[in-house]
Amino acid sequence: MSFQPVYVPVGVPTFHLETAQEQFDRSIAALRGVDESFVCPDKMLLSLDDLRAYLDGVRPDLIVFQNLTFANAAYMAEVLRRFDCPMLLWTLREPAGDGGRLRLNSLTGAYSAANTLRAFDDRPFVYAFGAPEEEKVLSAVRAAVQAAKVKSAMRSLKLSAVGHTPQGFGFGRALDAELMSVFGVELESIEARELIDMAKGYSDEECAEYLRRSECATCGLDKTPEKNRLDHARLYKAYTDYVHSHNIGALASRCWPDFFTDFGTPVCAVLSLLNDAGVAAACEADVYGALSMWVGMQLSGEPVFFGDPVALDEDEGTITFWHCGAAACSLARRDTGATIGVHPNRKIGPAMDFGCEAFPDATIFRIGREPDGSFRFFIAEGAALDKPKQFIGTSIVVRTDLDSRMIVEDSVREGFEPHFAVVKGRHGEALEALADLFGFEVCRY
Repeated sequence: MSFQPVYVPVGVPTFHLETAQEQFDRSIAALRGVDESFVCPDKMLLSLDDLRAYLDGVRPDLIVFQNLTFANAAYMAEVLRRFDCPMLLWTLREPAGDGGRLRLNSLTGAYSAANTLRAFDDRPFVYAFGAPEEEKVLSAVRAAVQAAKVKSAMRSLKLSAVGHTPQGFGFGRALDAELMSVFGVELESIEARELIDMAKGYSDEECAEYLRRSECATCGLDKTPEKNRLDHARLYKAYTDYVHSHNIGALASRCWPDFFTDFGTPVCAVLSLLNDAGVAAACEADVYGALSMWVGMQLSGEPVFFGDPVALDEDEGTITFWHCGAAACSLARRDTGATIGVHPNRKIGPAMDFGCEAFPDATIFRIGREPDGSFRFFIAEGAALDKPKQFIGTSIVVRTDLDSRMIVEDSVREGFEPHFAVVKGRHGEALEALADLFGFEVCRY
């Protein structure tokens, strides 16, 4: 079913209805300017009966609850009694006081509504204050719509953990019950050896199409030894068949040492190709890394980079992110293309080996899990610079808006995980809105 954002404008008839009507009309125009699919009532909802009749006909994925005038807690309680969906609480500005009548009293209504939200199991929400044409309001609505769409899509996401995290990488592990209860995500687990065994069972003829796809997407695959090229194609087919047959939207795959010791060919380039195919694929079996990538892909509509922060340049104001060689081919610099090399530690290929292209707006993001089981979002924004490959593997250099040394020092002190997604575009506000909808802490850098 299509995503349905719903406008719920409430009030009572004892305030200045001409002003309220004007705000109502302007609010509808503003909301539909952000998303034309907004469901809006034909009239202001000035009684509980009006509200109930309107709510009977909607199935919201996002509610924009607005106090056109003051309305008591019963209005918000009626909404919460019926629906458990993301919510934006919007307060209108009171017209300038002239010593006369209070026209709207929207702000007092907002306090009443928010108090009710808190009473209903501390229900999380996004908040906006201002007139319908104010950019801060429009930006908040856009962010809430984006965040609600991501949260809604999460409930249909099936994420696979392929194998276990290596020793010392436990930060990437996740429980199926936790992912379902917190995010609504289904977690499936499969052993890496099962996919290796699938790959070993394919003939060269069955994998010829996958080898051709890899050759078209990359540069220099022909320099990889023939056995590794053919085994890569087998592995590519195994992962692709598994993803399609199990309806997998994101994947966190074990990589070392198994694919070197038990198969003789790395999985890096396969994960790269999956990312380009729209499957968020993280290495080192980092489940929350894969989920972070998936969120970034939902917001940007493009593959995202996944890697470690490995270098800091205070003079340039940059942080370099790197990984062994699983970045999506489409992220490669245009002057080099998606070059194939070898894994930097094991010296076996194929693995991706390139610097990423520049893009003027970038977001660094991570869903972090605290030791007590709570979650938080790491968010920083900046620009991906025009830089060549920094180290063997794949790399991207980001000039951050805020001081890069401060970001590194503070995030290390705060114990964030060592894997991050670098996303095209500025998505900080949408990510903050998503954190608000989950009730998570935001660590904005």
